[in-house]
Amino acid sequence: MALMILPFIGSVSVSEGLLAVTTVCLAYLILKFFHADVPQGLRRLPGPRPLPIIGNLLELGSKPYESLTAMSRRYGDVFQIQIGARPVVVLSGGETVRRALIKQGDEFSGRPDLHSFKYINNGKSLAFSTDQAGVWRTRRKLAYSALRSFATLQSKNPEYACVLEEHVCKEGEYLLKQLNAVMEAEGSFDSYRYVVVSVANVICGICFGRRYDHDDQELLSLVTVSHEFNEVVGSGNPADFIPALRLLPSTKMKLFKSLNDRFNSFIQRIVTDHYATYDKDNIRDITDSLIDHCEDRKLDENSNVQLSDEKIVGIVNDLFGAGFDTVSTALSWSLMYMVAYPEIQERLHQEMKDKVGLDRTPLLADKANLPFLEAFILEMFRHSSFLPFTIPHCATKDTSLNGYFIPKDVCVFINQWQINHDPELWKDPFSFNPDRFLSADGAEVNKSEGEKVMVFGLGKRRCIGEFIARNEVYLFLAFLVQKLQFHSMPGVPLDMSPQYGLTMKHKPCRLRATMRSGVEK
Repeated sequence: MALMILPFIGSVSVSEGLLAVTTVCLAYLILKFFHADVPQGLRRLPGPRPLPIIGNLLELGSKPYESLTAMSRRYGDVFQIQIGARPVVVLSGGETVRRALIKQGDEFSGRPDLHSFKYINNGKSLAFSTDQAGVWRTRRKLAYSALRSFATLQSKNPEYACVLEEHVCKEGEYLLKQLNAVMEAEGSFDSYRYVVVSVANVICGICFGRRYDHDDQELLSLVTVSHEFNEVVGSGNPADFIPALRLLPSTKMKLFKSLNDRFNSFIQRIVTDHYATYDKDNIRDITDSLIDHCEDRKLDENSNVQLSDEKIVGIVNDLFGAGFDTVSTALSWSLMYMVAYPEIQERLHQEMKDKVGLDRTPLLADKANLPFLEAFILEMFRHSSFLPFTIPHCATKDTSLNGYFIPKDVCVFINQWQINHDPELWKDPFSFNPDRFLSADGAEVNKSEGEKVMVFGLGKRRCIGEFIARNEVYLFLAFLVQKLQFHSMPGVPLDMSPQYGLTMKHKPCRLRATMRSGVEK
């Protein structure tokens, strides 16, 4: 067909002719998609008209979560955009997203076959996996079982209920010493740098059974690689949506592959060492727990899907990367909100003083007695929405949602930011108000309100590390609220504007911290 067009182009160069043919073909394919047959009784997806080649890319801007939220007000909770050559269905609204991911969970549980996904953990990532349903569900079930087993593993120290609690509490003590030292030396501290290293140490402890000194080069290298990875992923890869770009050299993709290779090599070395020293009667960490569950599965003659050593490396890689970045970002935002709202910081400390006291470390068992702290964490998750989108989904078969036809394999974006700022769900959604999650007497958290906050996704692809992440954020924050009072720098405005990425960070900021009265250094 393309050759038939050439006689009508006129006197043009070969390159111009090829460009014209390519443009016509792309336009034809786009028109063909938008006018695809829709089953009787269903409606065609609404959405903005795309431009040739780039689609609606220019309309997304630097804050796509806000742009797509604005589009949802015009087109509704289910609409379609075009990014390059790839159609993308965007889902908004709490009820619509729950219907898709829970009630119709099987139909929206796929992952799109994006070009960059194959390089994450060498294609062995559980979170980004495009494996067939039976394969990734088996891997997910094993990983979840291993996580839960470790999360509830009893500590050998009677002071702590579980190993996770012990890791966080001990690292909290070390973080306190670090912050006191840097305050004495410099008078201020980087609001992200020290928190992120402490969180990385906890993740190393629960994943690898070891902790590092804060100045250890291997630990700092891991932190740097993870940070660079999230920056590269957050900036997006145009080749995922414009296939022709895969043929061109890309500095970004070269860096992306290099970061993955470096991180995979580190995790592979750790897992290999764990296999060599594995003892079924002495489970040291999550890596041991995964090996233990896999060894049990190998003994099951009825098991038709095995978990290879490579898959274990991929799962550990996922847990370290996601857990480290999510928890450290949550804690960094928490410090910013406490500084921005000093009266809320004082209420948090007073609750801690009244319910736990200042002479012992707050534990998981205290959580039910600290409703305002739990409400603060929920509001931090909601208001910051630092995870504006879930990892992209895709439809596993032709289906429908809210009366619209959704074709098989179409990429699906879940706009968590929109749900967390939806005026139909929240009163004054742009105000920071932890009290929205408390009962009338302030004595307990309203669970139904808390469940409306979208952070870790929903349904069959919900983050398997959510339980650990929530407990880790609570334990770290409880410790910091009890021991320290945080302040902004004199004369320096606090900039709370987020920087768009896979996880949205606030701009670099230095804060001050002072020990609370009645608390020993």
